[in-house]
Order: sequence, then C-alpha cells, then structure tokens
Amino acid sequence: MSITAAEVNKLRKQTGAGMMDCKKALTEAEGDFDKAIEILRKKGQKIAAKRGDNEIGEGAVLASTNENATRGCIISLNCETDFVAKNSDYVSFTQSILDIAVSSNAADKDALLAQPYPTGVTVGEEITNQMGRLGERIEISRYEQVTGEAVVAYIHPGNRLSTLVAFNGAVDAQTGKDVAMQAAAMSPIALDESSIDQVTIDKELEIGKELAIKEGKPAEMAENIAKGRLKKWFREVTLVHQAFIKNNKQSVADYVKEAGGGDRAITGFSRVSLD
Repeated sequence: MSITAAEVNKLRKQTGAGMMDCKKALTEAEGDFDKAIEILRKKGQKIAAKRGDNEIGEGAVLASTNENATRGCIISLNCETDFVAKNSDYVSFTQSILDIAVSSNAADKDALLAQPYPTGVTVGEEITNQMGRLGERIEISRYEQVTGEAVVAYIHPGNRLSTLVAFNGAVDAQTGKDVAMQAAAMSPIALDESSIDQVTIDKELEIGKELAIKEGKPAEMAENIAKGRLKKWFREVTLVHQAFIKNNKQSVADYVKEAGGGDRAITGFSRVSLD
C-alpha cells in the first residue's frame, strides 16, 4: 500500500526512529500506526512514543479542584493557532469552562457541554459563539476528573500541560506539588502495574523476549530476561514506582509515605498535555 510522507513524519516524531525505518515499519504494518510502533520497538529502535495524553493543535490546558479538594478537573480547550491560545481572553474563557466543570460535577464532556453558561446559552453553544468571534475552530478535546480524600492540581507554566493527583488523606502543599510536578515531568502511563491492562503487559513481555533473542541470548533464558525488563519498565512508567525527581534513590511512593508519616499513598492521577 502507499504510505504518505505525512504518515512517515508523524511516526518519526513519536518514536525518534529514522525516516526509512518508519516507512518500512508502516509498510510492513500496512498503515496500522500502533502496529508500526510495535515493529520498531521489536527491532530495537529508539522509541519515545507519547502515550495516552498526545493532543493535536494549540490551546489551553487548565486544572482546578473543588473547595474541599476532594475532586479535581482538567480541561483542554483546543484552538488552531498559538496566537489565540496565548491570548488572555482565551485563557480566561477556558478557566470559565473549568469553573463550571468543577461546580457542576458534570460526568463527562457531553454533560459539560450541556451545562448553562453565564451568557444564557449552554457551554457548547458559547464555544460555537467564540468560534465565530475568533475565526478559529475551538473544541474541548479532553475533560478529565480525579476524586479522592485529597486532590492536588498543577498547571505547568505556559498552560499546555496540567495534572491532578489524589491521595488517601491530606498532604502538605509541597508534597502535593512535588508529586503533581512528577506526573507532569515524567509522564507516567499508569498509577501502578495493576492499572496496566494485560494486553499491554503481554506485549511488553513479547518485545523483551524478542529483543533478548536478537541480542544472542538462548531462547530458554529469553523469557526470564523479558520478565526482568518488564519490572524495569514498570519502574519507568508507573507513577508510584518512578524514581522521585528530587531524590532518585527513593520512589515516589516512598517519598509520599515518608512525607505523610507512614500512611500516605497516591490513589489516582491524571495528566493532560497539548504536546
């Protein structure tokens, strides 16, 4: 099948692999993007695939919690240009929608779009009105919620990335911010290994085994090597097991436990980015 230059460029940006390698992988995968990424990984190519939170276009990503910090919301309001995204009125408009999301307990994006906006129309209708004023397409691309006994919100400078982290009890402001910034900087894909679906785990084991065999390891050893690599992968991609960015000798879970007097733990998180 014919593979376009745009498809090759997209795969190259997400994986860091060479242009020809990306083209070959897409051809082998018959245009299936996820399968092409898997093919590159099996061949040992450098992969920097952005998991789960990849967004297209410009916009503003903001987060906030309710008054007693037991529920948090993130809104990603996308637009076409950086010029509009950085406009203070646009950021304020995003904040106004976020405020409605927090106060209304809207269950999902459709419920949020149906909420009343102060101008007398719904949120969805007001977004349409703003499109007419700005001359750009505007859309809520992501609406995420996190609940817990204590929820902390973090907005990264530039309004392109926000996180929410939930704990099983109150934490001091510094601890909450540290963990929320960890989630922002290190881009975990799950809270812990139990939060990762078995299909993904099996795929990682398969990749690890094939890489071990490719490296010349005996087939009977490859499975154990793959299991070891899986444990290392868990430490890299799960929030609680990641090395804490301010002290890489302890995990994020250990940092929270220590800061909370031994009984504090992270119970959930969300990360939304435009990039």
